[in-house]
Amino acid sequence: MPAVWGTHSKRRYEYRCGKQECSRHDVAHALVRAVSTLVSRPWPSCCGLFLFAITAFAQPLDLIVRNARIWTGDAKKPWADSLAVSGDLVTAVGAVQGTAPKVIDAGGRLITPGFIDSHVHMLDGGLRLTSVQLRDARTKPEFIDRIRKFAATVPEGAWIIGGDWDHEQWGGELPTRAWIDSVTPKHPVWVHRLDGHMALANSVAIQIARVTRRTPNVDGGTIVRDSQGEPSGVFKDNAMEMIESHRSALTLQDVIKALEAAQQYLLPFGVTTVHNMGGILETDALEQIRTSGRLKIRVYAGVPIAHVGHIKGRMIAGERGDRWLRIGLMKGFLDGSLGSHTAAFHEPYTDAPKDRGLLVTTPEDIRMRITPSHNVGVQVAIHAIGDRANTLLLDVYEWLAKVYGPMGFRWRIEHAQHLRAEDIPRMAKLGVVASMQPYHAIDDGRWADKVIGPLRAKMTYAFRSLLDAKVNLAFGSDWFVAPANVMEGIYAAVTRRTLDGKHPNGWVPEQKITVEEALRAYTYGGAFAGYEENYKGTLTPGKLADFVMLDRDITKIPPTQIKDVKVLMTVVGGKVAYDRSAH
Repeated sequence: MPAVWGTHSKRRYEYRCGKQECSRHDVAHALVRAVSTLVSRPWPSCCGLFLFAITAFAQPLDLIVRNARIWTGDAKKPWADSLAVSGDLVTAVGAVQGTAPKVIDAGGRLITPGFIDSHVHMLDGGLRLTSVQLRDARTKPEFIDRIRKFAATVPEGAWIIGGDWDHEQWGGELPTRAWIDSVTPKHPVWVHRLDGHMALANSVAIQIARVTRRTPNVDGGTIVRDSQGEPSGVFKDNAMEMIESHRSALTLQDVIKALEAAQQYLLPFGVTTVHNMGGILETDALEQIRTSGRLKIRVYAGVPIAHVGHIKGRMIAGERGDRWLRIGLMKGFLDGSLGSHTAAFHEPYTDAPKDRGLLVTTPEDIRMRITPSHNVGVQVAIHAIGDRANTLLLDVYEWLAKVYGPMGFRWRIEHAQHLRAEDIPRMAKLGVVASMQPYHAIDDGRWADKVIGPLRAKMTYAFRSLLDAKVNLAFGSDWFVAPANVMEGIYAAVTRRTLDGKHPNGWVPEQKITVEEALRAYTYGGAFAGYEENYKGTLTPGKLADFVMLDRDITKIPPTQIKDVKVLMTVVGGKVAYDRSAH
């Protein structure tokens, strides 16, 4: 342990580590970490007084939680009835003594570590909170009418965005611009399918973008055309940029407003950390929010792989952030999505025998962008949904392992949705993190069999197979693409009951996992996926006091009831960030 000096008068302390001088708060962090390390070893009994003295010296208690059923996430001590917090750290778990200015009587309710959502899109999610809502539009007339009503609420010329429609709700027919042109003659419309991999433009937006029948397709994208060869209004993956580039640019203040709305939306779901799949402007906005003290959720900020030079430069300069806002994650894409028929498969789609999906980016390009970032610690997170995309990405990671050796890079596959059985042991061997979103299983499971057939579906969202192979599993929501409600995610992983109610015993039931396994994927799994397991993900002494109180014990109730469980309180860094009783 580093040397520590202190003078008790006026409670002034100094801590030195090399050339760094730290505050008394940092002393507490160092000492509590030291205590946590020491108490895990078989020290002589005479050390007890020494350990108690260090703990007392570190910091007085600020918060005590009593009368609780605490799932700690720690295999050595999985359950406790109380915990104590000093500053923003857990200092004791179980049999807590002493007093504190704030005491929470949990009334026997379940407390877990704070939930880590390992894949969100905060900006898009925040923007969509005030956009037209199409996710649950179940018919063509309802789809059209919602857009018509929303258009009446915004100024002429303003872009109508968001939407998140699902054409499977009305039988699978893709919408067209002809559906909505008559109700939006003075607004450009650009509304996305819920997976974000295709979107519908009306004629106003298409004219602004100057897209015509003579406009060619682009690599990794598709302009859907009608029987006359004219753009129907639907654009897929890389082709979406043709419309996207003409949207009104967001200002920094627009982004800050959306991000603050997003964090307020996430806190009632018990989310204390997110891995944000965003951009440079978002990161700049988050830094302003952090500097002003308004950041309420911890963020691991990702940027597109195209900006690897930017993030590499910041990492070299030592601008890695802190425990509220960290940088170091870069996000890329290999393919599209199942619902848009753009996920890349080894074999053709069952319902489209000439179609195997597409690659948004080539494996060679992914490898070229990854390679120069390894020596500065940039973490790689690549979107791969189809089984071919996952195989190709594992080929890239395997090549990197041969070049760099077993250096514990924790490469991530975002979604890892459709896998070949032989690729799962490769993931385990390479130490790949499967960053997955369980809600997608009960959503896509309504119609996936007709798209890829029941045989391939057996290895879709293969949670059980991945855990049995010792693959590191981290859960998230993919919000805005799917709901941010963690309880719905756990329910999906445990029951696999599809949203249409047609699989009461679970869709591909052999891939179900237990409640505690799902909890671990939403807590420790997310911490591990972001290199943060040393200070978050479990409720143990020395780790951050991020935790959640639920209104029911999800480890005891029937799994079918989990989706209805509510978060009563969300605590971040020892501070109550959300209290249901106050709302």
